[in-house]
Amino acid sequence: MELKQYLIDTFKFNDYANKLVLKKIKELPEKDEAINLFSHIINAQNKWLARILQDLDAHTMSPWNPVYNLDELEIKWNESLKKWIDFLESKSEEELFEEILFIAVDGEKWHTILKDIPLQLNYHSIHHRAQIQSIIRKQGLKPDTVDYIVTLYKKIE
Repeated sequence: MELKQYLIDTFKFNDYANKLVLKKIKELPEKDEAINLFSHIINAQNKWLARILQDLDAHTMSPWNPVYNLDELEIKWNESLKKWIDFLESKSEEELFEEILFIAVDGEKWHTILKDIPLQLNYHSIHHRAQIQSIIRKQGLKPDTVDYIVTLYKKIE
């Protein structure tokens, strides 16, 4: 499997798992902390894509704001996800290994290999999803299973 397809598949897995978590957020008695974290996942993805695309306002975008309303989260998530999948589909395997330049929050210029950004974003999503799962559990609800392998294995009949 090429890296490009792996990255797309990983975004799609995170889509599946994040949507399971989002359903549970809607059931929480105290939703604010989970909504903040879910919004943060979306904002981080948007900020990084803006950096890659050399958006002049990218360095001013906050990874923590805006905090979306509960009923906006799935729409905003879908928009961010689509932009990332479209972006990755537009790239060749070779382009994923090219160095890119961006301006960080400190206003300084930095560089990295393109492939490392979608990898980071997917790991970042997993990290914050785990935090949200913990919030769900602490509020007395049973989190859904969001293990990657569960989406792959098949029962032998």
